[in-house]
Amino acid sequence: MELHDVWFVLIAFLWIGYFFLEGFDFGVGVLTKLLARDRKERRVLINTIGPVWDGNEVWLLSAGGATFAAFPEWYATLFSGFYLPLLIILFCLIVRGVAFEYRHKRDEDRWQTNWEHAIFWCSLIPAFLWGVAFGNIVRGVKINGEMEYVGNVADLLNPYALLGGLVTLSLFTFHGAVFVALKTVGDIRGRSRALATKLGLVTAVLALGFLGWTQTSRGDGTSLVALIVAVVALVAAIGTNIAGREGWSFAFSGVTIVAAVTMLFLTLFPNVMPSSLNDAWSLTVTNASSTPYTLKIMTWCAGIAAPMVMLYQGWTYWVFRKRIGTQHIADAH
Repeated sequence: MELHDVWFVLIAFLWIGYFFLEGFDFGVGVLTKLLARDRKERRVLINTIGPVWDGNEVWLLSAGGATFAAFPEWYATLFSGFYLPLLIILFCLIVRGVAFEYRHKRDEDRWQTNWEHAIFWCSLIPAFLWGVAFGNIVRGVKINGEMEYVGNVADLLNPYALLGGLVTLSLFTFHGAVFVALKTVGDIRGRSRALATKLGLVTAVLALGFLGWTQTSRGDGTSLVALIVAVVALVAAIGTNIAGREGWSFAFSGVTIVAAVTMLFLTLFPNVMPSSLNDAWSLTVTNASSTPYTLKIMTWCAGIAAPMVMLYQGWTYWVFRKRIGTQHIADAH
């Protein structure tokens, strides 16, 4: 296996990790409006992800940085062609982070309500737009012979990509509901499980349609295996949630995300951005990659730094593993 193939796999791994972790993160943000009945319950939901949300975003920074260094042509075409949706995502991530930190700084009702709206919308919009972006990457976009995107924003709003956006939004919200059930006690735990069941059924319908469409248009034997794993894991996540086994349900919903994103990358390889104008103009792991020397240096750096970061993040989750409830939130908050 060549180094550019290795880095395609590593970048896929980073995106899988990001969607697994930030997926429930976004889902909890959406649930602050769908599940929480009052301000104290919203505080409980925010506290479930409070110690980890910023660490989850490290995976996005790593994926973007790795793409820039390993596949500069891919990075340039992607960020120029998808400039507006990626700018919206970046803006939402910035505002969302500020909202987490500033919401409790003042006691005024209007102040806290505005930041709560920001948390909701700045979780929902990226959860949807990431699906739209990856749907377009897999489907193919208008890339010319100079490796430049020549389409417009309207071209990105096609039925396949929009369905992909609905899938990521529903799947992340389901993942978040299961996470809340795993991390809370009392009434909010039971309501989260009930909502997760409904979200899971909606997600199953949308995901089956999107993944089936992907398999029909671009899939092969290996992607079919990933599709089957994703569907079976999603069914298992719904079933174990109904049975009250939140730990298993969260694990299976995570496997669903891992298998679904793996399937997208399997259908993509060896392309990194297919051209819908001419297959010969597609960006591949070969024509979009950096020099072998650059990839070699990156491999050594990643081999040293990545395990340390993952161990530290795992330790963080272990430290903040206990459940919380409204009884842990002071009335003043």
